[in-house]
Amino acid sequence: MKAENEQRTGLLYGFGAYGMWGLVPLFWPLLMPSGAIEILAHRMVWSLAVVAVALLALRRWSWIAELVRQPRKLGLTALAASVISVNWGLYIWSVNNGHVVEASLGYFINPLVTIALGVLVLGERLRRAQWAAVGVGLAAVVVLAVGYGRPPWISLALACSFATYGLIKKKLDMGGLESLTAETALLFLPALGYLLWLGMEGRSTFASQGLGHSALLASTGLVTAIPLICFGAAAIRVPLSTLGLLQYLAPVFQFALGVLYFHEAMPPERWAGFGLVWVALVVLTWDALRTSRRSRARLARAGAGAGEAAAAAAPGSAPAPSREPA
Repeated sequence: MKAENEQRTGLLYGFGAYGMWGLVPLFWPLLMPSGAIEILAHRMVWSLAVVAVALLALRRWSWIAELVRQPRKLGLTALAASVISVNWGLYIWSVNNGHVVEASLGYFINPLVTIALGVLVLGERLRRAQWAAVGVGLAAVVVLAVGYGRPPWISLALACSFATYGLIKKKLDMGGLESLTAETALLFLPALGYLLWLGMEGRSTFASQGLGHSALLASTGLVTAIPLICFGAAAIRVPLSTLGLLQYLAPVFQFALGVLYFHEAMPPERWAGFGLVWVALVVLTWDALRTSRRSRARLARAGAGAGEAAAAAAPGSAPAPSREPA
C-alpha cells in the first residue's frame, strides 16, 4: 500500500513538472519588453538565489568541495552550463517571437537526437525499431524543411543542445538540485555583469517598467527551480519507463498552446511533418516498453532460478525428485 501511495505521489509530481514546463510559453511573453538575453540573465541570477535557499534548508553543501577538487568534473559542469544557456536563451527568444510550435518540435525530436548521440558518441547499438524511428524522424525533418521553406533550425538547435546537455549530465552523475546550483553559480557573475552593464547603458527593463515587471523577472528563479524540484521528486518514485512517457506532456502542451492560443500557422505539410515525428515517437515508445517488459521477465526468471538453486543447496533440504523411471 505504501509503495502504491509513493508511486501515485510520484505521478503527481511528474505531471506537475512536465505540466509546468509545458505551460511556460504563457510566462515568457509577460516579461516583454525585456529581450531574450536579459530574461536569460535574470533567470540565471535568480535561479541561484532560489537553489541556494533550498540547499541551505536541506543542508546539502558537502558536494561543493568535492566538485572544486575535480577539475575535469568542474569543466564538464561549465560546458553543461554553456549548453543549457544556449537552450534556454533560444527557447525564450522562440516563444517571444512567434515560434512556439517550432520550439515544441525541438522537444518532440529530442529523444531521437539523444539516440543518435548515443550511437555517434557512445558507440551504442540500436535495435531495428530504434533505427526505424530515427529514419522516420529524418523523413519528418525533410518534410518540415519543405514546409517551412528552410530547415527547422530552431527545433534542431533546441533538440541538439538539450540532448548534448543530457549526455554531459550522464557523465557528471550529479543530482538535479546540485547540478543546477553548480551551473547557475558558474554563470552568475557573467549574468550579473551583463545586467549591471545594461543598467549603466540605460537599457535595463528591471527598474524602468515598474515593480510588477521587476517581480516577474525575479520570479524566473522560481519558474526554473520549482519544476526541477518536482521532477526530482518524481524520478525517485516512479519507474524510468513511466517518466519517459511523461516527458511528452511538455511538448504536447507547448504545441497545443502554439496552435490554439498563439494561433500559429499549421499548413498541411507541417501537419504531415509533425505526424511523422509522432509516428517515430510511438515506435520508439513501443520498443522501449517492450524491451523493459522483457528485461523484467528475464530478471524474474533469473531470480526464481537462483532461489530454487539456493533452496536445493541448503543443508537438510530434500533431494530433487528423480525424473528417471524407477
